Amino acid sequence: MAQQKAYLGLDWVISLILAIIPITNVVLGIVTRIQRKNWIGLILNIILCPLFWLIDLVTMIIKKDLTILA
Repeated sequence: MAQQKAYLGLDWVISLILAIIPITNVVLGIVTRIQRKNWIGLILNIILCPLFWLIDLVTMIIKKDLTILA
């Protein structure tokens, strides 16, 4: 089974729009890390929300997926 791309398997453009909005980025980042069972990334995403907002936004633009601790 291929790894899901972006948020909840949504299209890249929709995921990018959702990534720009800080609150949806944080919530969907948490949900994505739970789905991928990355518990360290989940905890860090909760604690370091502003940093992960930027990291997720940049990786979404460059790689079209969450790649850092996802």
